[in-house]
Amino acid sequence: MAKSTSKDAQDLFRALWSAYSATPTNLKIIDLYVIFAVFTALIQVAYVALVGSFPFNSFLSGVLSCVGTAVLAVCLRIQVNKENKEFKDLAPERAFADFVLCNVVLHLVIMNFLG
Repeated sequence: MAKSTSKDAQDLFRALWSAYSATPTNLKIIDLYVIFAVFTALIQVAYVALVGSFPFNSFLSGVLSCVGTAVLAVCLRIQVNKENKEFKDLAPERAFADFVLCNVVLHLVIMNFLG
């Protein structure tokens, strides 16, 4: 039973990897950015768990900045994806401009939250 489960998991991983290898490079770059933002948020949470959260506003600002940026990057990925028919009329430049504008607003709110 365990051997077949392991083989099924390996087959699933190979199928996902082969499907992902066909993904365009610009989407892979956005995926790396999302992974980096989430990883940075996890590092901040681990730091607070180990050291403490004395300036709690700073902790919240850092984590919300990372999570908000990751969410906005996922939205950018959805809009830029050529296979997504819902945004076929939206130019990639417009999607990137929306991403930059929303990031500016997000970080202005976060800086205001810092005090």
